Amino acid sequence: MTAEEHPELLQRWNATLLAARTGREGPDPAPYGRNLLSRWAEPQRRYHTVDHLRAVLDRIDELTDQGGEGGELELVRLAAWFHDAVYRPDRSENEERSAALAEKALTEAGLTAHEVTEVARLVRLTTTHDPDQGDLNGETLCDADLAILAADPDTYRGYTQAVREEYGFVPDDAFRAGRAAVLRQLLGLPRLFRTPYGAAVWEEKARENLEKELAELTAR
Repeated sequence: MTAEEHPELLQRWNATLLAARTGREGPDPAPYGRNLLSRWAEPQRRYHTVDHLRAVLDRIDELTDQGGEGGELELVRLAAWFHDAVYRPDRSENEERSAALAEKALTEAGLTAHEVTEVARLVRLTTTHDPDQGDLNGETLCDADLAILAADPDTYRGYTQAVREEYGFVPDDAFRAGRAAVLRQLLGLPRLFRTPYGAAVWEEKARENLEKELAELTAR
């Protein structure tokens, strides 16, 4: 799969990087976008695919349209592009490696040190999805990344199946135990969604989906 199969995404990448540079000179954005799209299309991915990238970008737009959450939205969008750019389900350092990739690529691409540091911070934040109160950038990215949890039942089922396929190398008992721990951690958060829109529109449905999945996992 190549960037030519996703011209609308490449256009979105180009527009985002140019907007983040705010008129400053820099290299052509397109090669960076093509590299990222090739990463998102790697064969080991089942959930963390180009479709997930597009969904996160769309949810950022939804949050912006509905609530105007504030923050540095172009940097949030860049962080969405990089947040799973390095993804190996058998490794635990994906977010760190993705952040390092962002630091290298965005420095070359003409962003300032502040902008690069902020994007990398946001990528690392997706390890916990637990932004500090008032962290508008972090709240927007984390809510957009977790929005799948509030999907309709069929879409949510497809999400859980894709996650299981990504971890196909893990035996069933171990997977159920690990997945259940993740669900309990999420359910233990005071709020899954930190933006006003996310809390109002996604919170209740997401908790229903998580609780149902946890009940099914622990009943087996």
